[in-house]
Order: sequence, then structure tokens, then C-alpha cells
Amino acid sequence: MEILGEISELLQKGRAKNVKVLVQQALDEGIDPKKILNEGLLSGMMIIGEKFKNNDVFVPEVLVAARAMNAGVAILEPKLIEVGNKPIGKAIVGTVKGDLHDIGKNLVVMMLKGAGLEIHDIGVDVEAEDFISKAEEVEADIICMSALLTTTMPSMKTVIEALNEKGLRDKYIVMVGGAPVSESFAEQIGADYYTPDATTCAEVAKKAVIEKVG
Repeated sequence: MEILGEISELLQKGRAKNVKVLVQQALDEGIDPKKILNEGLLSGMMIIGEKFKNNDVFVPEVLVAARAMNAGVAILEPKLIEVGNKPIGKAIVGTVKGDLHDIGKNLVVMMLKGAGLEIHDIGVDVEAEDFISKAEEVEADIICMSALLTTTMPSMKTVIEALNEKGLRDKYIVMVGGAPVSESFAEQIGADYYTPDATTCAEVAKKAVIEKVG
């Protein structure tokens, strides 16, 4: 399956147009859409994620690779629906109340998509109630919260307290991250996981969902 390796390579270089052409070509050749997704697009995105984690590439490279992935997924989507390809789980992602930073959140969204999760990005400056109502609405598995300011970190605790009050805490995997956030803070507020970067977040989320659903 040389073409799948080629899709992965081109995705890593951010060549969206070429990725679209090759994804279509792979479909025309009768390759299983799930295989194209997993061995072409997602594998390329995970390689970029690993390089990002090791500081071998930076945010701009990740963004162009993600754009290429989205271009390929747009071609694949109708076929994936036909064959009944299901995401491994669903995640709500947002930046907490009072915080307008979104680059870190956007990277997490891309990496989680790359890990095979269905993502609901609820934006920035998100109220505790909105995290919970969206999670309930879409029947999410994970709630991911991002904060880039020390002053907004307590909003993460507010969300967890609200989940506890509503008797919903055990229903969700709660993940937190962002520059000022730490492992000890995550423990202190009762989050399930803290991850230092978007790639690790995707790895941990995938494992946690498989364990939860499995």
C-alpha cells in the first residue's frame, strides 16, 4: 500500500491539495476508507504530533499538517459514513471562563481528531455550565479544559465542582492542560489527567476512552 505511505508523507509536509488527490485515488483503487484514514491520514498526523512533542517541528507545521488532514478527511467522510466508521469516543474541548487563548486548544483539537475521537470544540471563555450541558447533549466521554492564565485556572475547579453537585463526575474523563497547569494542580482539583502538550493529551485520551468504553 505505497499510496498510504505517500498520503502520510504529504500530510506531514502540509500539502493539502496533493493529499486530496491521493485520497481520492486510493478510494478509486478500492482501498478501504478506514485503512486510508488510519494508515494514511491519522498515522501522518501522529508522526507530526510526535515531532512536535520533541520540538522537531513547531506550531505552524502542525497547523498546515492539520489543514492537509482535514482536506483528506473531507473527501473520506461520506465513504466512512457508508461503511459505518465510528469514532473511538467523543470529547468536549474548550478554554475555561475568563481565558481567550485558543492556539493550545486548537492544537489539542487537531491531535484528538488525529487519535480518532469525535471532537466538539466549544471555543474560549467557556462557562462551567456550558462544558457540562454540551457534554450531556452529545453524550461525551471526555471533557478537556485548557487555561493559559494562572488567574483562570480556578475555573477548572468550578467545572469539576459543578459535575460533582450534579452527580455527573463519574460519567466523564476530565483532562486539564495549559502552560500554568501542573500535575499537582490537576490532583488538587480532582481532574483525572493532566498532560503537558497536545500530543500527550491525544495519547492519554485515546487510552482512557478505550479503557472506559471497553
